[in-house]
Amino acid sequence: MKTVVITGSTRGLGFEMAKCFRRHGWNVMLNGVSSERLESAMSELKSIRGRGAVSGLRASVTSAEELRRLAAHAKKRFGTVDIWINNAGINQPMKALWELSDSEINALIDTDLKGAVLGSRTAVQLMKSQPQGGYIYNTEGYGSNDAMMLGFNMYGTSKRAVTHFTCALAKELDERHSRVRAGRLSPGIMITDFITNAMGGEQKIILPEKTKRFYNITADYPDAVAEFLVGKMIANRKNNAHFCWLTPLKVTTRFMTCPFRRRSFFS
Repeated sequence: MKTVVITGSTRGLGFEMAKCFRRHGWNVMLNGVSSERLESAMSELKSIRGRGAVSGLRASVTSAEELRRLAAHAKKRFGTVDIWINNAGINQPMKALWELSDSEINALIDTDLKGAVLGSRTAVQLMKSQPQGGYIYNTEGYGSNDAMMLGFNMYGTSKRAVTHFTCALAKELDERHSRVRAGRLSPGIMITDFITNAMGGEQKIILPEKTKRFYNITADYPDAVAEFLVGKMIANRKNNAHFCWLTPLKVTTRFMTCPFRRRSFFS
C-alpha cells in the first residue's frame, strides 16, 4: 500500500489533498504545528472510508530536526514513503517591504522557502534508499510566474524561489541518476482562510474590493483543486512534472464569461 506525507495538511489545500489520497486507498501522514488542529484533522480523516491508515505528527517545517523526526515517524509507521508534498506555507500581511518587521520577513522566508528546501532534502534522504525511489512535490504560489503586487513582495519572492529550487532539484536528481523525482504543484487561487489570514493566522488581512472581484472571477474551493492535483500525482511517472490548475486559458475564459457566471465568495 502506498504512502503520502503532506506538510501543512491540517486544513486548506493540504487537508483536501489528504482526503483525496485517503479515498484513493493510500496511507496518509498528516502534519501541522497545532496539536489541536492535528488531532481534529486526523479524526475527520479517519472517518472517511479508505483502505489505508492515517497517522500524524506535529512538526515545524522551519526545523530540519523536526522534519527528520517526521520522516522517521513515517518510515517507522508505514515502511516507505511514495510521495512527499511540501505544502506548508504562510501568507504575508498586505504591507510594503519596509513596513515588514524582521520577524515577519524571517517567518515568511523560513516557512515558504526554507520549509520547501529542508523538506525536499529530508524526503530525498528518506527516499533514495527505497527500491522504488519516490516523488517530491513543492507547492507554488503567487509570484511563481513572476506576478507582482503590493503586499506580496516577500511571499512572491519565496514562491518564485521555490519554482527555481524545484526545477534545479529535478535536474540534480537526473544528473545523479536517482530514482527520486521532483515536481511542482500550482493550485491557483483558493477560497480558504489563507487569503484572509497572514503569518499563520496571527494577523487578519482586509481584502480590497478590487481584489475580491478578482478572486470572485478566478478562485476556486480547494476540494476541486485537490482532486485535480492528486489525480495528476498518482498517475505521474516523470521527473520535473508541473501540474497547473489555473492555466492562462482558464483565466482568460473566466474573465470572458464572468458576466454570465457571477460568483460571490465574500457575501
